[in-house]
Amino acid sequence: MSRRFDHFLAIDWSGAKGARHKGIALAIADADGGPPVLVDAPKRGWSREDVLAILRDDLPANTLVGMDLGIALPFADCGAFFPGWEDSPPDAKSLWALIDAICAGEPHLGSGPFVDHPDIAPFYRRHNGREGARFRCDGAFHGRGRFRVAEQVQAAMGCRPYSNFNLVGAAQVGKSSLTGMRVLHRLAGTLPVWPIDPLPETGSAIVEIYTTIAAMAAGRGVSASKIRDREQLDAALAQLGSEGLGGTGPVDDHSSDALLTAAWLRAVAHDTAIWQPPALTPEVARTEGWTFGAI
Repeated sequence: MSRRFDHFLAIDWSGAKGARHKGIALAIADADGGPPVLVDAPKRGWSREDVLAILRDDLPANTLVGMDLGIALPFADCGAFFPGWEDSPPDAKSLWALIDAICAGEPHLGSGPFVDHPDIAPFYRRHNGREGARFRCDGAFHGRGRFRVAEQVQAAMGCRPYSNFNLVGAAQVGKSSLTGMRVLHRLAGTLPVWPIDPLPETGSAIVEIYTTIAAMAAGRGVSASKIRDREQLDAALAQLGSEGLGGTGPVDDHSSDALLTAAWLRAVAHDTAIWQPPALTPEVARTEGWTFGAI
């Protein structure tokens, strides 16, 4: 793929409760070069509504947006998101709509009512040892919970993915994925989400990112994927062919994840192969989506 995008925006996301979040960071890299730069956050931090407004109304033209969350739940392993439930959605977009409808009264694009739903809660692992009876989908995968096809590919790459049905632990992505899916539903008709939507020939698009993949491409090991030092960040950026930020001292890992992944998106987005992973079938694209760079 020749040059297609002019800007590369990476979003480190958060599913935490509350209005504003230190765990949300945005960084953008320009196709013409230079270091990636952080997008200035409001004084008290980003809200999810802030990010939704940028994506809907203020996104620079021809921007590839990477969001660090799961854009769907596992489907292929059991033939459904929620096997045995007659109202289980048939595809990712229907899933987004269902989440947003169930959580309509929840402020800050939260996801609590969804995981509390009596027909849905049994599929989740929650705090205080509460593992739902369907968390393992009758043993279809393993004790870590159900994986999408993309997450199985991530594991084969050496990553350590978590099930989107897991809500426990610092590295869990279940809550951030659900809140992110509410955002994706509200962007319907505004921004295509690859590969659930086909990649348009022009204009902006969203992809799912996993910041560990970017860190690995920059020479970092999985156990050392988090960067909290500016000199280490510049060394990783150099591995991706990017100019560094300069300076010394600490950097928070949310900012470094966003900065490094913006540079990585710029470095790899032209590669046709990354848009055509062998395991990405039309059915997987329609139901589970994919993680950009899982190949």
